[in-house]
Amino acid sequence: MVKVLFVCHGNICRSPMAEFLFKDMVNKKGKSNQFIIESRATSSEEIGNPIHSGTRRILDRFNIDYSKKRASRITENDYNSFDYIIIMDEYNRINIERRIEDRYNKIKLLLDYTDLKRDISDPWYTGDFEKTYSDIVLGLNGFYKYLEDINAIK
Repeated sequence: MVKVLFVCHGNICRSPMAEFLFKDMVNKKGKSNQFIIESRATSSEEIGNPIHSGTRRILDRFNIDYSKKRASRITENDYNSFDYIIIMDEYNRINIERRIEDRYNKIKLLLDYTDLKRDISDPWYTGDFEKTYSDIVLGLNGFYKYLEDINAIK
């Protein structure tokens, strides 16, 4: 079982987009039984709030159900439970490490699994959900290929 936690600042834009797109991807590949996929925030600002309308528009385009998702914050238990803590930008790392020590080097940028090796811009500030979507898809494809390459997926 591969346990993946996507993390961004508020858990209403980037990390739920990654969570639900990745769930859809592995489901279409017939591999969803091999994964636990969730998302969290580094901050408490949006706790309990639904996904941002910009992310909803992207997920609606692909008929992906996100209706039960509400923002929640990463905990020490999450760190211990998940194999991969995948962040969207370096500020996410800083915010996590203020509360949780990355003693097992689990925290990685999503785009580290691509040739881009950079942050994914926060569409809360940029307003560009399409660019965020494109970057997340690149990262998810790279991450899935990485998991195949290390034989984590059967």
